[in-house]
Amino acid sequence: VLASLPLQMMLYFNVYYFPVWFLAEGMMLQLKYHLLPWHYQFLLVAAFLILSLAEGSRLYLGYVGNLQEK
Repeated sequence: VLASLPLQMMLYFNVYYFPVWFLAEGMMLQLKYHLLPWHYQFLLVAAFLILSLAEGSRLYLGYVGNLQEK
């Protein structure tokens, strides 16, 4: 079984687009953070961190799994 070329291409481009998303989302969160109630502040920061960690681990595991044919 060979590695999937379309999957590898999608992972490759996603690795470059993820930092752009991360910076844009982080800047928007910073701009509106002080305007929100405390419970929305907590929820937005928690969601941002969880999504960032999940996306980073998804990209890593996708690279490792696809290249090692797992």
